[in-house]
Amino acid sequence: MATFRYASMSRRAALTAAALAAMATVAGCTAKSGGAADGDMAMGAGADAKVTVVEYASVTCGHCAVWNEEVWPEFKTRYVDTKKVRYVFREFPTPPQDIAVAGFLIARCAGPDKYFDVVHDIMASQKEWMAGVAPRTTLFRAAAAAGLSQEQTEACIRDKAAIEEMSNRIKAGIDAGVTGTPTFIVNGTKVADSSLSGLSQAIDAELAKK
Repeated sequence: MATFRYASMSRRAALTAAALAAMATVAGCTAKSGGAADGDMAMGAGADAKVTVVEYASVTCGHCAVWNEEVWPEFKTRYVDTKKVRYVFREFPTPPQDIAVAGFLIARCAGPDKYFDVVHDIMASQKEWMAGVAPRTTLFRAAAAAGLSQEQTEACIRDKAAIEEMSNRIKAGIDAGVTGTPTFIVNGTKVADSSLSGLSQAIDAELAKK
């Protein structure tokens, strides 16, 4: 088995994250941008949906993980599965950025049908990190569950073009005024209350419009 360390795994990713951090201070876990963007990952209704909900999040953000565990299941059942809204997920890595960038790269390499499974798996793994499990272990486990070999995962994390594309997506979020995660935007308007009731109030008001 090949040895693998984070320093070598994500040197490019770490440099990218450092450059992005210098561009803006990311509030580890605290815009107005509702239109389509390159690289959007979406679920639910199609591009012509009456309501679009955009979430900027990070797989290393504790608040994102809590939202994903406590709010996402009901939100998905109520709005995504019923195709009442188009849910768009946008990557916005927070510290430690090298882990977040690596996680998102793996999710993208897994493919569109497995992307969200990988993202949710990594977020859920935060509890293991706090218990002392190395993030590398959980990232490679998520990759393997998505069908990626260790060699494919290593190549994925070092993909220069993919890292550059991610850098562009993150810069777009910064330019849109995103300063932390999770950030939710409903039809172009930022929603401060990310609870199910807070989001529902904003979403239902948009759905009720003629």
